[in-house]
Order: sequence, then structure tokens, then C-alpha cells
Amino acid sequence: MSSANPRQDFDVIVVGGGPAGATVSAAVALRGHRVLLVEKETFPRYQIGESLLPSTVHGVCRILGVEDEMARAGFKPKRGGTFRWGRNPEPWQFSFALSPRLADPTSFAYQVERSRFDAILLDNARRVGVDVREGCRVTGVLADEERVRGVRWTGPGGEVREAGARYVVDASGNGSRIHPHVGGKRIHSDFFRNIAVFGYFAGGARLPAPNEGNIFCAAFDEGWLWYIPLRDDLTSVGAVVAREHAEAVQRDPATAWRRLIDACPEVRGFLDGVPRATQRPYDQVRVRKDWSYWKSRLWRPGMALVGDAACFVDPVLSSGVHLATYGGLLAARSINGCLAGDPDESRLFAEFEARYRHEYGLFHEFLVSFYDLHQDERSYFWKARKVTSVGTTELEAFVELVGGLASGDASLTGAGPAGERLTASAGDFERAVRRLPDADDLRNPLYESETFRQVFQEGTVLQERGLFGGPLEPEAPLRPGGLVASEDGLAWVEAEA
Repeated sequence: MSSANPRQDFDVIVVGGGPAGATVSAAVALRGHRVLLVEKETFPRYQIGESLLPSTVHGVCRILGVEDEMARAGFKPKRGGTFRWGRNPEPWQFSFALSPRLADPTSFAYQVERSRFDAILLDNARRVGVDVREGCRVTGVLADEERVRGVRWTGPGGEVREAGARYVVDASGNGSRIHPHVGGKRIHSDFFRNIAVFGYFAGGARLPAPNEGNIFCAAFDEGWLWYIPLRDDLTSVGAVVAREHAEAVQRDPATAWRRLIDACPEVRGFLDGVPRATQRPYDQVRVRKDWSYWKSRLWRPGMALVGDAACFVDPVLSSGVHLATYGGLLAARSINGCLAGDPDESRLFAEFEARYRHEYGLFHEFLVSFYDLHQDERSYFWKARKVTSVGTTELEAFVELVGGLASGDASLTGAGPAGERLTASAGDFERAVRRLPDADDLRNPLYESETFRQVFQEGTVLQERGLFGGPLEPEAPLRPGGLVASEDGLAWVEAEA
């Protein structure tokens, strides 16, 4: 290596500047540690995934210190989701509030243009002391048999550099080239093996107030469509269909996209007479495949995976940015503990991995239940996405993934019990949705569903930590002997007896 580019050393190197990378880097820098973030692109840049959950806005963003900036950005508020999905032919509402009359200050999220949202998080990381290098590509990992010790990267001018660190965090997305250094393998879900084709319109109809900012999702014979109001003059529209459509979609994405929109009466009606967006980067129709996967290992000494480098699950519940930022926060807690002198690296990162798998497992299980809710026996897509169609191999992989939901849950000790649990979850959620038409303004039947409540439990704790400085009730460890978050949310501490 040239003497003009001497090796630099940091406490942590983060690869990737999206929400996961910006979260973990800022959360480590806030504890006073030296962090280098290497990002291959130059922000702002385009990214899919515009619909957020409240846990990101009021939990992670508040912990990182950017919630007020998010509020000033003018993003469209989102109070929940509206679905035409299931047995009922009429759309039904998914609300973040316990009831319309008891909405708390954090029972909303935002629909965001990711180019702007991601730039807010990355600029915040820079502001709290992270050394951010854009236009730089990591080409290799420096490691020995004992641990990962740094990265090799190429700068904007082609110069090759090396940097050492106690920890490397891979937050470089689903296209990561360095995740194999952690070991294990990336496992793709057969159940969610779909393909998405998506683009943008210059406007479109909105739902009646107060739900005009909701995401609208509609099931139809070939799959389902999302409809996300980003601005008054910009709407994100995408279709999720089976992989069997991949050839036609990839051959002519724009024609396939328009045909799928026309196959769904509600979304077609919203866009009657509305032209496609012509503003860059929203003037393109894009395709993405292999929506759901997870890594069988999430860390090794000196390195951890977060965001889409670690896992991704079907986007119908808008969980992508939540899982990315939550995973980044979990990794930061473990790293901060190690850098502060805690000698038990294995215990700290076992907490990171157990909680990350647990959260992913809850969303995966809930989404299987959610897909099962839609009844259309004529459709190949929906027949293949019933709980009874989950294969034994996938159930075994799921059990291995979550490790009994990471808490010693004896009901998930094999593929048979896992299938029974998924069937019970699907029935529990369907009963809650059936009660929606008869609900009054004093209760939200969805929160009476154990399946629904569990999937938002950790998000609620994050929101309470952001709003009140900690959960309203003492936080219990996820598993026997486990750890809990510190008061500022940036490290692990022992649970109170």
C-alpha cells in the first residue's frame, strides 16, 4: 500500500450509509467512539421502501436526535394502513392507535421519499462525529482466523486504502459482497418467493380524511398492489406477484406494471387520468426479486450484519426500515458495551442476534398469517400462500432461524409445532379482522389479537424509550439471563431483579 495512503484505525467501520448504517454509526458515535462510514454512492440517492412504522419515527429517530428534523421535513403523516384484503370485499383500516379517540402522540408514522429520509439520517451521523466517506467502495475485509480487523476500500479517485477497527458492520444492503465473511448462508423463503414491479404517478386520488396518508394495499388474483401517497403530486405504486411472472415482468416492466394495475379495480380507479411521473428518479419502472431471506449467522468476532445485509421480509407491513434501524440499534448496543470495556463479547452479541432474530421471526410469522387471511381458491398465487402450503423444509429453516423465537419457546421445537403455531396465529388474526366492522370508537379489535400485539410490542417499547426516556413498565429480558437496554437506548445493561 502506498505511503501516501497510510492505514487509519477506528473503533468501528460501517459499510453502507442507508438507514441501518446511519443508525449504528450514529448510535456508536454518540457514546464518543471513532466511527468511519464508507458508502459507495453519493447522497441523496434513490431507494425503495417509502412507508415507515412509528417505532422508527418516534423510537429510533428520537434516540438519534433527528425526530424534530423529521417533523420539519414535511413528510406525509401516516396513521396506519387501509387494506382490501381477506374475506370482506370492503376495505378495512389498520390503525396505529388503540382507538380513534385514544390516539397517543406517537400513533403515526410518515410516508417518505427515501432519498430525503436517508440523507437526514446520514447527515445526522456526520453531525454527531462519524467520518462519512461517500463515493467509496469496500472491496475486501481484513481478517485473520481469530476475528475481522478492518476493510480495504477504493476512493472516488481510484485510490486503494485500508482501515482497521475493533468492529466492522456490514450495512451494505441486499447486494452486499462482504456478508459471507460472517459465515453461514443466506436462506431464501419459498413462501414469500415473489417479484415486485413498481413505479410512480404524478398524483392520484387519496383516501378520505383522516386516512389520506395511509398506505393502501389491495389483493387481486395475481398478487397484491401497494399505493403510497408520498406528496400531493407523487404516488408510489407497486405490484407483488409470483416468481412465475418474472420473465414477462423483466422483458417489459412498464407494460407488465400497467397491466397489473389495470387488474385491480380500486387502484386503477385511484389513477384514472393521472399521468406517470416524469421527475427523476421517479420516471423509471423498476423490478426487484427475492423479497424474503435471512442469514443463518449474523455476527462473528469483529463483524456484524444489519439491515438488508442480514435479512428482509415481504413489504406488505412496511417493516423494512424498521428492521434495518432496529438491527442497527441492537448492534450499536453490543458494540458500545465491548468498547466500554465489557469483556464478554459473546454474551453482548448473543443478545444482538437473539433479539434481531426474534423481531424478524415475529414479522415473518405475522406475515404468513396475513397472507393466509386472503381467500381466493381460484388463484395460483393465493393457493400457494396459505399456511397449509408452507413446506416442511421452510418450517424447519424458520425454527432454526428464530430458535424458539429466541426465548426457549417450547412450541417451536420442530416443523410440526411451528406449523401448528402458524395456523393458530392465522386464525387469531382473522378473527380480529372479522370484528372490525362491528367495532366502536373505543377499541381497536386488532390489538385484541395476540398475533398482532406481539409483532408491535418491541416497537412500542422503542417509542416509549424515545418519548419518555424508557419503557413505561420495567423491561424484561427476552430470555433467561438476557440483557435489557440502557436508559438512553444505546447499550445493554443487566435487568433489575
